[in-house]
Amino acid sequence: MKKILSVFIAVISAFVAVVYLSGYHFIFKAFALNIKKGPITPSSDDADKFSSRSIPNKNPEPWQKSSSYNSTVISETILKELKKTRASSLIVIRNNKIIHEQYWKDHDPSSLMNSFSMAKGILSLLVGCAIDDGYLQSEHQLLSSIFPSYKDSKYGRHLTLYHLMTMQAGLDWKEEYHHPFSENSKQYFVEDLAQQAFEIECKEMPGQNYEYQSVAAQLLGLALRKVTNKTLSDYLSDKIWKPLGMEYPAKWSIDKKGVEKAFCCIHAAPRDFAKLGQLVLQNGTWKEKQLISAEYCKRMLTPTKINNAFGFTIWADDEDSLQYRFFYGFLGQFIIMIPDKQMVIVKTGFYNRLDVDKKKRPLQVKLFAEEFSKMV
Repeated sequence: MKKILSVFIAVISAFVAVVYLSGYHFIFKAFALNIKKGPITPSSDDADKFSSRSIPNKNPEPWQKSSSYNSTVISETILKELKKTRASSLIVIRNNKIIHEQYWKDHDPSSLMNSFSMAKGILSLLVGCAIDDGYLQSEHQLLSSIFPSYKDSKYGRHLTLYHLMTMQAGLDWKEEYHHPFSENSKQYFVEDLAQQAFEIECKEMPGQNYEYQSVAAQLLGLALRKVTNKTLSDYLSDKIWKPLGMEYPAKWSIDKKGVEKAFCCIHAAPRDFAKLGQLVLQNGTWKEKQLISAEYCKRMLTPTKINNAFGFTIWADDEDSLQYRFFYGFLGQFIIMIPDKQMVIVKTGFYNRLDVDKKKRPLQVKLFAEEFSKMV
């Protein structure tokens, strides 16, 4: 028995040593965090698992409720979809007022939900702010003008902020969410996001192909931090959270160096996510003040030639009579904007097997857009 135990300990020790030497020691951090504080996979409710920086609000202004608030019967089709995909919240805004609001699994209006990749679209809003503020020349500014080391890269010298936002960066990165040793898994738990991001080389000329890569958003976030000389959390608070009168402070997960996870992980209340959608719907205007230039908002929402389902990290569907845009986050987080109906839909949940179309757009978004549009 002692011999078996000794062999077992030796094997485990060898495994641990190999994992550490291979650079995958973040797996132990992931295991410890999740065993201690919840599910062993990323969750829409994991705000307390990681260190974070506050995104302060100021002078909260709650949404007005429509006279028909929560009086419209939700179709069975939507109810089944919400149940199937383990929805945690649903907000429907019409003409700047809440017409429907619902929460599940002990959530309420103050619950902070993980944006996941909806944060990438929020980064694009901040790029517009930074251009307006003079921190950036345009979205076509070279990344090498911010980080000179890219001038020495064969392909990296051509990399622009536009390429990062439209997922045309051509980086040597494979987007993989289900493998514990993937770069995405490492990115979620790594202690130095900048080091990981800057180690990724360009494998091809930027602007030639579309390939969704979370590291592109992290590089964009690092660029914004440098040109503004502010944390992403502070800049988001100053340019959007406070001006919009968000109801609640939010949180942005950070690494050990204090750098925000720019590719994900803004934890905010669903009502406040809805205000982001309303801002986009209003072309960057809020209470008659232009927070982001209308021209930039138009460019941000225009699908690229390479992928007509994708703008500046905001998804698009113009293929039917009902056209819409949406922010999209892992596990089924959505902010859907339907201009013709003056409607914003926010849905958060916890489901990683969403059916998608040939352009990787979740079919659930199309269902919600069509079904809720019929209600008004």
